[in-house]
Amino acid sequence: MPAAERVLLRSVTMWLLLQSLLLLLASRLRAAAAFPKGCYPSEEEGLKTFRCSNARLTEVPRDIPNDTNKLYLDSNQIPFLPRDAFRDLPLLLELDLSHNAIANVESGAFRGLAEHLHSLDLSSNRLVSVSKDAFSNLKAKVNLSNNPWLCDCRLQELIRTVDLVAGSSGGIVCKSSALEEHIGKAFLQVIADTDFCNVYKKTTDIAMLVTMFGWFAMVISYLVYYVRQNQEDARRHLEYLKSLPSKQRRSEESSTISTVV
Repeated sequence: MPAAERVLLRSVTMWLLLQSLLLLLASRLRAAAAFPKGCYPSEEEGLKTFRCSNARLTEVPRDIPNDTNKLYLDSNQIPFLPRDAFRDLPLLLELDLSHNAIANVESGAFRGLAEHLHSLDLSSNRLVSVSKDAFSNLKAKVNLSNNPWLCDCRLQELIRTVDLVAGSSGGIVCKSSALEEHIGKAFLQVIADTDFCNVYKKTTDIAMLVTMFGWFAMVISYLVYYVRQNQEDARRHLEYLKSLPSKQRRSEESSTISTVV
């Protein structure tokens, strides 16, 4: 091959290689620009990871790569988790939402994660009360410790629904409760002696009985009033009859008796 052709072939090869590198760099730059400030993808132990720790986020970011296996959103200011917040992450294995300001988890927030998710960290947030429906069909190990929980039937149902991370149950402490003696105690310690859902059922039954008794008392009172009112009317009519002449009185007495009968 002539020297000129070899130089030309080498130049074309170098140009194609340079173009490929520029295209790759441009795609990486576009992807990085789409991520929120402080977020970046990486690979850890062969798993695709997306980190947004300490990124000052106030919501779950969009455009998270849908092949992400581990997602870190810890140490931000996220206040709530909306429905379908993670529906585009079917391969997610671990989700860290600890150390945020989460006070509300909508039903369906974790929809689409039941198949693969095995770790969910919601510790150190502002959760007071969450419906068990928010975690329906979720098989992941869940950490709910260090939240200002209201100890009631709703929390009892939630604890029975989720699979808690080993050793985390002691961190689920009653911040508030209907009974002051429960405040500051671990929830599992409290429900060893108190069935909140049974107490609630008894309270509801008592309220229903009181309501039924009230209605019954009103009906009886009305009947007593009705009978007494009729008796008073009959007494006045009889007194009127006594004041009439005898013939007219007998006639109206017969009429009154027939009416009463």
